[in-house]
Amino acid sequence: MKIVIVGGGWAGCAAAVRAAKAGAETVLLERTDMLLGTGQVGGIMRNNGRWTAAEECIAMGGGELFQLIDSCCRHKNISFPGHAHASLYDVGKTPGKTEQYLRSLGIHLRFQSRVTGVELDGSQLKAVKLQDGTRFSADAFLDTTGTAGPTQNCTKYGNGCAMCILRCPSFGGRISLTGLCGIPEMHGKKADGSIGAMSGSCKLMKGSLAPEIVEQLDRDGVVVVPLPPELCEDHLSLKACQQYALPAYSQNLVLLDTGHAKLMTPYFTLAQLHKVPGFETARYEDPYAGGKGNSMRFFAMAPRDDTLRVQGMDNLFCAGEKSGLLVGHTEAIATGTLAGWNAVQCARGLPLLTLPDTLAVGDAVHFVREQMKTEEGLRKKFTFSGSVLFAHMKERGLYTTNTVEVQERVAEAGLTNVFAGEQISHDKNRT
Repeated sequence: MKIVIVGGGWAGCAAAVRAAKAGAETVLLERTDMLLGTGQVGGIMRNNGRWTAAEECIAMGGGELFQLIDSCCRHKNISFPGHAHASLYDVGKTPGKTEQYLRSLGIHLRFQSRVTGVELDGSQLKAVKLQDGTRFSADAFLDTTGTAGPTQNCTKYGNGCAMCILRCPSFGGRISLTGLCGIPEMHGKKADGSIGAMSGSCKLMKGSLAPEIVEQLDRDGVVVVPLPPELCEDHLSLKACQQYALPAYSQNLVLLDTGHAKLMTPYFTLAQLHKVPGFETARYEDPYAGGKGNSMRFFAMAPRDDTLRVQGMDNLFCAGEKSGLLVGHTEAIATGTLAGWNAVQCARGLPLLTLPDTLAVGDAVHFVREQMKTEEGLRKKFTFSGSVLFAHMKERGLYTTNTVEVQERVAEAGLTNVFAGEQISHDKNRT
């Protein structure tokens, strides 16, 4: 039994962990030379409803990556505008720790492996082909290629290539596995109806900031610097991360400590930034052109069902942003875990798992799919940590920070340790 995963972000890594632990020979193909994708510069975990979703995954036996991340955190249980009980992982250490963990499971990691072709037999995907002609066959496949870039999209719909961590000019732009299979995909939109959305934060080199700012960041994990009106830049409507599209993020410079100084705005004009006390010598770490723009996202999302199988294909699954307008690492790991599990079930000829809407993760998978059927829904972004999905979680009584309550909820669904291999006790969760 062999599973091939295309895309080594958090979703692809979670799918690989699940497939390998379920006994499959697992191959993970990543077009760049590092894992985690935007997770290399992200770092925010467990804020607001993400806490609930992470604990659900742990209770279901799929918490390995959440526990790894917890061990790499620089700060835990911090608050910043609109967000409570957040953790910030070290973006320098976490990618390497994740790679080590995946290798310890026997997962075959292939870097600089850009998939450019497929072999199909009707609705069955038989093999993928790399740019150099190498062929990988499998029983089931996962598309975790994400939705950001490539460069021509950042130029057409954004402010041009901002030299971000995705490094399309160096390794080639993202190519959708779903698209290669001939499946029509969906595009997310901004509030004005234009296509795409801009990544919502930048990274500043800590050493380029005033010592007192660095000291506060290291101590507290967060710094909020009020801006005079003449220096405010409002890019909130551009953000993929609508949970941070609050007035506080245009009226202040909000910094979080992820190893770098994470600046919670899509971009900020460098000349203007240098006028702010303490930022006179500030320098961007990601994207390098963070004074002019950021990467564009939410192109090419796959149509899928609630098992995360791509519609129109028998043995292709998707996760992360590829599976819908989902924003964040927690969202990627949760969907990657489900998709990886179901890919193995598919390869074995066993029933696929649909998570019930009594769980925050199951509800999100279903809710986002339904929302994206409408023009209004395509203009929204969904995350456990804020905006539309968090409000929906609270309306349905799914948000909690009580670990015992989460465990009981998972047990009532008959899904305790399901991803660790134990049997599902309720047929209603099988499809």
